[in-house]
Amino acid sequence: MNFAHRVLIGNSQQMPEIADSSVHLIVTSPPYPMIRMWDNQFSAMDPEVGRLWQRLEIDGAEETLKAIYSAMHENLAKVWRETHRVLVDGGIACINIGDATRSVKGKFRLFPNHARIIGHFEHIGFTTLPYILWKKPTTKPMYKGKGAFLGSGFLPPNAYVTLDCEFILIFRKGDLREFPRNDSLRHDSKFTKKQRNEWFTQVWTVTGKRQAACEVERRTAAFPNEIANRLIRMFSVKGEIVLDPFLGSGTTIKAAMQNDRRSIGYEIDASLLPIIKSNTRFDEPANGVHILVRDQNGRLNPEN
Repeated sequence: MNFAHRVLIGNSQQMPEIADSSVHLIVTSPPYPMIRMWDNQFSAMDPEVGRLWQRLEIDGAEETLKAIYSAMHENLAKVWRETHRVLVDGGIACINIGDATRSVKGKFRLFPNHARIIGHFEHIGFTTLPYILWKKPTTKPMYKGKGAFLGSGFLPPNAYVTLDCEFILIFRKGDLREFPRNDSLRHDSKFTKKQRNEWFTQVWTVTGKRQAACEVERRTAAFPNEIANRLIRMFSVKGEIVLDPFLGSGTTIKAAMQNDRRSIGYEIDASLLPIIKSNTRFDEPANGVHILVRDQNGRLNPEN
């Protein structure tokens, strides 16, 4: 693919437009299984998920709930298998994911999304590397403008720990990447000692957008530019290709532009295209952003 930056409106469970072993880094944040605002997206990806939700309303069975959760992650795993195909040997995948808490049929519980994703990546053949905990100051539940905790207030033992961290899971395909001695682009991509000391610690405190916006804004504001900027600088070299199979608002492409990388982004929701265009400034020729839309027959056509 001869381009600087390319946006493809279509399902990333199949990415035939990308050759085997041609992408150097993946930075993405998928829809989070069992977070209510993504239920419809999972049902659109796989009608079986919608049918299972209908069955749960009838039978209320634990096995049905488990089947829903597994089906959601299996749909994500189809994308993870494609990422393994397109990554170069030694390429890195960075997945921002949050666990979910939800009451279903009157029972409150945690759905450990990060653990499921690690299991799928290892089954596919990736190596799991130390992950990052992203502490998000704005994600505590809000009640009348003040932070609120879940459960029984100050009385033990029925209160719950508030989820205020998300995971940035990091995986490698194959062995360490090798470079020619004194590779100029690699040396030109180095970070400072201060950046190394800050970025390569396990807990990041980066302020995200406050979670009081409309649902579309919440779904597309998975991570701020600072997160994508750090990961691109940490795990790729100038001129290399960064892929985001769940592009959302276009943050990964924007960060790739700012750091002299090339990029590819897939987004299944065509209604997000105006936001992507705005964030990537696609209409400025110097940015080299090309937008293609996959039709019902699987063909890509230039966006009108």
